[in-house]
Amino acid sequence: MVETPSTMLPLGTALPDFSLVDAASGSSVSADDLADRSALLVMFICNHCPFVKHVVGELGRLGEDYLPRGVGVVAINSNDVDAYPQDGPEHMKRLVEQEGWEFPFLLDETQEVAKRFGAACTPDFFLFDADRRLAYRGQLDDSRPGSDTPVTGRDLRAALEAVLAGQPVPEDQKPSIGCNIKWRSGS
Repeated sequence: MVETPSTMLPLGTALPDFSLVDAASGSSVSADDLADRSALLVMFICNHCPFVKHVVGELGRLGEDYLPRGVGVVAINSNDVDAYPQDGPEHMKRLVEQEGWEFPFLLDETQEVAKRFGAACTPDFFLFDADRRLAYRGQLDDSRPGSDTPVTGRDLRAALEAVLAGQPVPEDQKPSIGCNIKWRSGS
């Protein structure tokens, strides 16, 4: 398990455009579909990463807690599904059903969306405010696989609360740590 930090895209960056297919519903979801939300949380995750498995329950709780409050939530899988078939669409759909997620889990087959976001690891979190400007990028919390620190989502939840209150998110943000995105050869 190699730990890879997020790239920490500059705060204030405009939301990169995307249009991807939801593995569970088969429908297309774009950034424009989420334009009317009070904030947008984009999470780069996958099925097999131990870091994602460690926090998977909290990802669902984030959806349960913030979707009703007007936050758009999407998860994106950008791993090379040819080299990592356990991250393929059928497994993505199964994870959504197993966890009862109410947010889409999108497949970025070309990996272009991950590149636009500067996503580097799974999980990697990007929170955009109502103006579609990056307000937070960083870790969910201090918990890691094998640690005694409970998964609470503390850092990301504090950022969500600040954005929803119209307050600035502190700029001292810790990078997310996870498995590197599994890039296609030549990417």
